[in-house]
Amino acid sequence: MKRLLLPALLLTTLTTLTACTAAPAGTLPAAAPTPTPTSTPAPTAAPTPADALTPEEKIGQLFIIRPDALDLTLPQETINDAKADGVTMLTDAMRETLQAYPVGGICQFGKNITDPEQLAQFNADLQAASRTPLFIAVDEEGGAVARLANHPAFDLPQYESAAAVGASGDPANACAMGQTIGAYLKEYGFNMDFAPDADVNTNPDNPIIGTRAFSSDAATAAEMAAAAADGLRTGGILPTLKHFPGHGDTAEDSHTALAVTYKTLDELQACELLPFAADTGLHAVMVGHIAAPNVTGDGTPATLSPQLVALIPDAENTLIVTDSLAMDAITAAYTPGEAAVQALQAGCDVLLMPNSLPEAYAAVLEAVQNGTISEERLDRSVNKILLYKQQFAS
Repeated sequence: MKRLLLPALLLTTLTTLTACTAAPAGTLPAAAPTPTPTSTPAPTAAPTPADALTPEEKIGQLFIIRPDALDLTLPQETINDAKADGVTMLTDAMRETLQAYPVGGICQFGKNITDPEQLAQFNADLQAASRTPLFIAVDEEGGAVARLANHPAFDLPQYESAAAVGASGDPANACAMGQTIGAYLKEYGFNMDFAPDADVNTNPDNPIIGTRAFSSDAATAAEMAAAAADGLRTGGILPTLKHFPGHGDTAEDSHTALAVTYKTLDELQACELLPFAADTGLHAVMVGHIAAPNVTGDGTPATLSPQLVALIPDAENTLIVTDSLAMDAITAAYTPGEAAVQALQAGCDVLLMPNSLPEAYAAVLEAVQNGTISEERLDRSVNKILLYKQQFAS
């Protein structure tokens, strides 16, 4: 298959990759240096990256899916079930699906991994089957959430938790954590990590964050999350700060119900939002299914709320990713098509794991064709995605 060659991408509006400078020597596997791009002045009426894609390919770029979603014979409940058998290799039928739905990325889970050789081959095969470079992502936070390090077939460095690293008080340790994780993720073909957790763990009744957060102190959490993100970037891995606007003060798990923070905008800005502003390098932000009624006046989850998405620092240049659209917080109230279209209208760029790829894709295509979503709005997200891929997925 002929691989699509993207045009020269203009990086004048994006911050270049930063190097992790504080990691202690002698504690990390060697990581390949990340090349620093050269900015090129934009000529008048220069083509945008999205111009290289068909309308169908543009829409595909918006989606990151589980590899299981490429097997159209699987029911959605099996795709979403962490305990069900997962697909572990790319079949010809899955290749055909990738052509019909040319998605922008794949997220691997534990059920898709059997051993190091299989994982490396699977990721390589996925990249080879896509005309446009893929984001290949994973949840590898360190601690309880580490699909590779916690897998019995892998012999990789393990961390007690982000909280334990944060308790050291030294951001160099968080930076080293990011470098270590980034180095082994790159080895297996990943280029994006849904980490670090940038939540501030302020609610002792929170059922899902806990020690996944670096600290219950906002300044410490901000410093540590930024350092961890810096470490990931040095290995060529795109970090994803999560879960905006802050999951640490909620009493719900958005996997099973809509999470709610009752803080005002001033209170969020003084605490939960600080870690999302601390990292100044290239990164993505994952928006959670978290309502903030004292900010918006209603129960709309942040994923679908233009008012909340607009609060993301430097939202224009940050890659904005939804949390999984197959979570109960979304599926209980929205169809796959409604969730996908409304997330785009809210300002999100990447639609993560819709609860039916065919339905969500068709809804976005229809919305673009009938003008509900303008071509300019579509191109804005696609151009951003391709700019980030030029840095991390090429």
